[in-house]
Amino acid sequence: MSVAESVPPMGEPTRLEVGQQDGASAATFTLHNEDHTIGNTLRYILSKTPSVSFVGYSVPHPSETKMNLRLQTVGPSATSVLHGALGTVYDVGAHVLATFDAAVEEFREAQAKDGQPAGGA
Repeated sequence: MSVAESVPPMGEPTRLEVGQQDGASAATFTLHNEDHTIGNTLRYILSKTPSVSFVGYSVPHPSETKMNLRLQTVGPSATSVLHGALGTVYDVGAHVLATFDAAVEEFREAQAKDGQPAGGA
């Protein structure tokens, strides 16, 4: 059983709203049911994207499960750059999960070879 199979599903899915737009190259996005975890990850990935001239995010209030992301680009549209960054976040998460699952499997095999209980499920 992989880690992904043992993690219960979260609550409501994330909703993405496009708020204020200043042409195609600048927009404010609101991600509902998200917080600093995805906010800082997206901010970092977007800040490393050459076509991004500005990126920032805020969580309006700790009791609200939403995050605002401001994105300004030079060249491609802000929406397409955000779409690419979300794909990168997904790819990084999938890689981390696969690497972790492989390490857990390797550990369990080593424990079984040594005759020790592997523990866990």
